[in-house]
Amino acid sequence: MLPFQFKHFSIKQESTAMKVGTDGVLLGAWSKLSGNNMLDIGTGTGLITIMLAQRTEKATIDAIELESEAYKEALKNTVNCDWSDRIEVCNCSIQDYYPQKKYDTIVSNPPFFVDSTKTPNTQRNSARHTDNLSFNDLITAIIRLLKPDGIFSLILPTTEAKHFIKLAEKQQLFLNRVCNVKPNPIKNAKRVMTEFSFHKKEIVTEELTIETETRHQYTKEYISLTKDFYLKF
Repeated sequence: MLPFQFKHFSIKQESTAMKVGTDGVLLGAWSKLSGNNMLDIGTGTGLITIMLAQRTEKATIDAIELESEAYKEALKNTVNCDWSDRIEVCNCSIQDYYPQKKYDTIVSNPPFFVDSTKTPNTQRNSARHTDNLSFNDLITAIIRLLKPDGIFSLILPTTEAKHFIKLAEKQQLFLNRVCNVKPNPIKNAKRVMTEFSFHKKEIVTEELTIETETRHQYTKEYISLTKDFYLKF
């Protein structure tokens, strides 16, 4: 498989179960970035980590990836990008990750299938199912690793996002901003990007539509959000 070419970097994805997709690009472009210490949980190919590095001048980004083949690919991709000196990739679970610091910004495009049918591909199952990273485990890790004024952002399908928001609030991790992502003007939102902090605030609600009613014709809002990355824009 050929690398996925972005404007300022490329992503090799020969071994990784989960390839470059819209979810990762959206989260990498939409996430609000605070401070200079950042963490990407479940980095996969390293896409979001590299996007955060491109968007910042001095931030250091740590990336966590449990699956060994994905870790190797993320390592190659980050080493080959222009911001490799600010990126560290760790082959471990977030449950076992205990750095000597906390983070200003944490992002995650996490597994989201719970008790659903699995494929024979164990790598893909690991990337898509919550067996290795439950929502409660993720929230526990965020509470442990996020600075008091830090920001945590993630992307999930709509049903799973509602469940995550309820679980997070029980642990005093509050929703501050939400963006409902619609494939086109006719369809309902399929993905939700969310931003959390330890501070309860008035929730800012946004909506993003990817395509117009014509297939492969993209909205101005989507182009504006992703134009620094996609070659086609």
